[in-house]
Amino acid sequence: MELTDLCKELNNWFDISRYFGRFTIKDGAIDLSEMTTDGSIIEGQYFRIAGSVFNDGVYQYPASGLTDEVFEGAVWAMAVPPAVTALYLKIDEWVTAHSKEIDSPYQSESFGGYSYSKSGGGDASGNLTWQGHFKHELNRWRKICPY
Repeated sequence: MELTDLCKELNNWFDISRYFGRFTIKDGAIDLSEMTTDGSIIEGQYFRIAGSVFNDGVYQYPASGLTDEVFEGAVWAMAVPPAVTALYLKIDEWVTAHSKEIDSPYQSESFGGYSYSKSGGGDASGNLTWQGHFKHELNRWRKICPY
């Protein structure tokens, strides 16, 4: 689970400014000097890369470990609320703790006095998902329109 997944599910990128153009990722780092000069990106802030072949997603500045490339696209400065960051960590912890149930192809089973049933919080097919489990907490941050 990544913060990118959460923002995509919410249809909310918490963007405050967008820069379009040609970007270079070299030695695993992206050059955002234009954005740091005008104060759009500061250390520890999240940003989104869009339009890249290898690196689309949400990162924290300064990012490292990116795949080198030059691309025409966009970088969005983000203002992710602390409550969303906390929710992301809570979801990530839950996904880790429930990975066996999430990955299981079975909804229920029983044998020899033992029975097991997946709890609520699933998708339409009854599969256990973080989206279903945290639906009510996620709804606060959802955007219907992508603008």
